[in-house]
Amino acid sequence: MEDAKILVIDDEKNILESVKMVLTYENYPVETTNNGLDGIDLFKTLKPDIVILDVKMPGFNGIDVLRQLKEINEFAEIIMISGHSGIEEALEAAKLGAFDFLEKPISREKLILTVRNALEKVNLLKENFSLKIISEKKYELIGNSHRMQELRHTIAKVAKTNSTILITGESGTGKELIARNIYMNSSRNKHPFVQVNCAAIPEELIESELFGHEKGSFTGAFEMKIGKFDRAHKGSIFLDEIGDLSLKAQAKVLRVLEEGEIQRVGSAEIERIDVRVIAATNKNLKEEIKKGTFREDLYFRLNVVPVHSPPLREKREDIPLLIRHFVNYFSEENNYKKKKFSENVIQRFIQYDWKGNIRELRNLVERLLIMTEGSTITENDLPEHMRNADKKPSFSLKEIKLWKDFKTESEKHFLEEKLKQFKFNIAKTAREIELPRSNLYKKIESNGIIIPENSEADEESLHS
Repeated sequence: MEDAKILVIDDEKNILESVKMVLTYENYPVETTNNGLDGIDLFKTLKPDIVILDVKMPGFNGIDVLRQLKEINEFAEIIMISGHSGIEEALEAAKLGAFDFLEKPISREKLILTVRNALEKVNLLKENFSLKIISEKKYELIGNSHRMQELRHTIAKVAKTNSTILITGESGTGKELIARNIYMNSSRNKHPFVQVNCAAIPEELIESELFGHEKGSFTGAFEMKIGKFDRAHKGSIFLDEIGDLSLKAQAKVLRVLEEGEIQRVGSAEIERIDVRVIAATNKNLKEEIKKGTFREDLYFRLNVVPVHSPPLREKREDIPLLIRHFVNYFSEENNYKKKKFSENVIQRFIQYDWKGNIRELRNLVERLLIMTEGSTITENDLPEHMRNADKKPSFSLKEIKLWKDFKTESEKHFLEEKLKQFKFNIAKTAREIELPRSNLYKKIESNGIIIPENSEADEESLHS
């Protein structure tokens, strides 16, 4: 508390001196000035936590100064002082964000108490702001690949709208992260973000969870319950695994999207609701529509703005960045000792077929940080199925159903093996397989093949 900086702005010299004397005795650093314009300049350079500001000053009055100070830094608390307490001035100061209003002559005890209370609020605001930064870091989208750049561009465009979003993608690709980034960059980010895992709630309870229920509406309903949509009013609701919703619940979600209305289970009353819906699924909803398990009209209402979450195999070049991010995150969050991943391990990670996508990668990084004794994680520390991954074929013919997929997978496998054979020297590989070097570059990029940083890459081009 003692390191908090205080600025006093008053045109009366005796007020400046007495206030400074009292606060200095309490070990607060204090700066003073006798006019509003100088006060604004000092505020910008000193960045004080507390400002004690006179309402009545010649020229630039205190209310005008207060308005500008709050525009510069909303976290600073402003205590207004006046020799003539006016209710209108006090109300206007309060509307502009003043912390309190003191009358002259200023009581020493009242001054100290008000400053202490203001500093408690400043510290609380700073703590909340720090938590927000930590939260944003937790949900940061990591990666510089072309797919990730496209995804960020899409999020930036759709976040500013109120349109309904449908996020598709395999399990573990980070659909929740995308939803939270859309929310954090939207105009609704000061209101709730409510997450619902539709697959984790029993079918007989899903309507109650989403829309609430009245007391006595069914067995076990001992009191009225507020639903998730109610809690998300003015904010966003994230319906994860929406493909698992029952047809009856789907009809009610459709009503929210079309009419902006909800109805609690057991209630005849209809409520208006203002909620942005962000949905996600790892299912093919078009196939679910054909099966009769998903409503086509709901699909079209959800799919206003489709966003696809790419699998890890389509952005392998981001894996080293993801490893570093998870190491830093777990080390800070759980006080784990930071460990280095050897280059061989990183290459194993890049080449590995991540069935569980980023979730699987994240969990393995955490496990290695906990279980590995040394400061460097080597191939010997990897689970057996990863150590033996190169002994198995990179793809299985039984898993490939379409001719075009077979061509894509077999081409990628062939190129990866040849590049390894010639130590990733692209010029030599292109010559040996009788493919123009420019074509090989294109195929490497289109197939998402990673060239190790320490490889010879294309040494012949250095002499061309």
